[in-house]
Amino acid sequence: MLELASLIILGILAQWVAWKIKTPAILPLILIGLLVGPISTLISEDGTKWVEPIWNGSEGLFPGESLFYFVSLAISIILFEGGLTLRKGEVGNIGPVILKLISVGTIVTFLGAGLAAHYIFDLTWQISFLFSALIIVTGPTVITPILRNIPLKTHVSSILKWEGILIDPIGALISVLMFEFIRVEGGQDFTQTALIEFGKILLFGFTFGFTFAHLLAFLIKKQIIPHYLLNVFTLATVLGVFVMADTFAHESGLLAVVIMGMVMGNKDLPNIKELLYFKESLSVLLISILFILLAANIEVEELLLVFNWNSLILFGIVVLLVRPIGVILSSLGSGLKVKEVAFISWVGPRGIVAAGIASLFGLRLAREGIEGAEYITPLVFMIVLCSVLLNAATARVFARLVGVFIKDSQGILIIGASSISRLIGKYLHDNKRHVVLLDNNSDNVKKARKLGIDAIEGSVYADDLMNNIELNDIGYLMAMTGNSDINKTAISKFKKQFGENGSFRVITADEMNNPEKNPTEGLFSHTDDYIKLTDVSRKYPKIHEITLNSKEHYEGLIEISKTDTDIIPLFVKTTDGDLTIIPSHSSEVEIEEDYQLVYLGKKIQREEKAEEDYDETIDKEEAEQDINEKKEQEQEDS
Repeated sequence: MLELASLIILGILAQWVAWKIKTPAILPLILIGLLVGPISTLISEDGTKWVEPIWNGSEGLFPGESLFYFVSLAISIILFEGGLTLRKGEVGNIGPVILKLISVGTIVTFLGAGLAAHYIFDLTWQISFLFSALIIVTGPTVITPILRNIPLKTHVSSILKWEGILIDPIGALISVLMFEFIRVEGGQDFTQTALIEFGKILLFGFTFGFTFAHLLAFLIKKQIIPHYLLNVFTLATVLGVFVMADTFAHESGLLAVVIMGMVMGNKDLPNIKELLYFKESLSVLLISILFILLAANIEVEELLLVFNWNSLILFGIVVLLVRPIGVILSSLGSGLKVKEVAFISWVGPRGIVAAGIASLFGLRLAREGIEGAEYITPLVFMIVLCSVLLNAATARVFARLVGVFIKDSQGILIIGASSISRLIGKYLHDNKRHVVLLDNNSDNVKKARKLGIDAIEGSVYADDLMNNIELNDIGYLMAMTGNSDINKTAISKFKKQFGENGSFRVITADEMNNPEKNPTEGLFSHTDDYIKLTDVSRKYPKIHEITLNSKEHYEGLIEISKTDTDIIPLFVKTTDGDLTIIPSHSSEVEIEEDYQLVYLGKKIQREEKAEEDYDETIDKEEAEQDINEKKEQEQEDS
């Protein structure tokens, strides 16, 4: 009981430490597993492990085949959760480079790493290429924590993110196929029986995954499953599909759950977000337990197999030769700059699926007496551990070194994707600013995406936004919802991460009626709240630009906007095309000749009239001041 409780406690503690030091959780998890496993035998009194997953094959936490079953079921849930995150629309926007990375890059890694393992460790061809298949995958769970704190151009982060998501099932499938090649007829040459097994894996994997995904989606849409049972019912279905597919064709269950997740992730289901959050939490728990167990199950003798210079040479070839060759070939004709290709080549940490499947297959092949199978688990763990450690420690420095590090974050995050937000977002997008809209209304998000604007369906109260690597270049925050509590929460929660250059929100009705309450983070004007912004955008759904002659001209136009309810100033555009957000304290904006005032509403027909009106206002104020000063002087004289 103590060991079981310790697994959960240590696992969650490792997850918290990883979050705190901003590193992938797999790193502390594996280190803890090695500490309570093989390393503990060197310091314990009786030479046993502090945590023993299997002891002599029949005792321990998971005696007999039960560890294999737990690993298989846990990986099936992890892969299903990964499949849910795949959106075919988002994949299509990334461009051909990502498709080449998961095709050409996969082939290069498979061949290059396999050849290196064969000649460096003198492994059989089958074991060598099983090893290379296992290290094909990178994985978002290890890439995201590394990249989320490095401000990069959006397309660079997106390429790495989607490569990690898409390559997980591909690497898992190739690993399963290689595993079957080795097992069929005792690992002899590829035979007709082996090819039949591969066909069965593909047939039952795709059939079960596709069929049950549509069946479960139908049940959810028709509300046949009560809401309180939705998450656990889906969990039971995933496990059922995995077991059934695996019964008909051994190892086809992994493919089935990936297909099931991909199909459901691309269907318009009413509770897909809630389902994804549940699976994500479950995956965190399973990963925490799984990798401490897998690392603890490694023996000291297996560690000694890879504790030599050959391992360092193999790691160097995989990271410094195979990965760059795959990325360079995949980026040909893509338009990526040399420095961007260099950074993508450097960042390729291996992740959860690689280590999990390696332990599963390595243990099974070693039990069956396959020559060289004892190298699989320690070699893959070595690649995983070293690649994560290398990239976590050097990615930020390397980004600065090659010049892909964004020094000044100019992206804009707009909270709310209503009509006014979409109108302003489209203008910003057309003026070469990276803008992202956030809204929990799926219809608003879809409308924004149709305009070509990046949009995220989510809530300011959720924490997943903090981990979104596509927001790395965001430096401005504009909260523009009709709910003042949401706007204020967005400012207080995301000001530090997304508003380093400026955080703004639309004012409330109370603040609009009381100018002395004008907040420092007020957006655009202290006379226009969300309702007025929306009304003007409906009457005049167009944004205009006026060339400014001077600071006085700008101030004159601002005065006109205060009296004319159909004109709302938004930005000041420089001669270089840079945009400055106008705060409610509008006089603080720097103005030079030939700058432009960007405003919403009806078009100002006579620009020159604005400066004349402003001069006339100033003259009146000066005249009144002179009169007041004369009266004061007369009173003093009398």
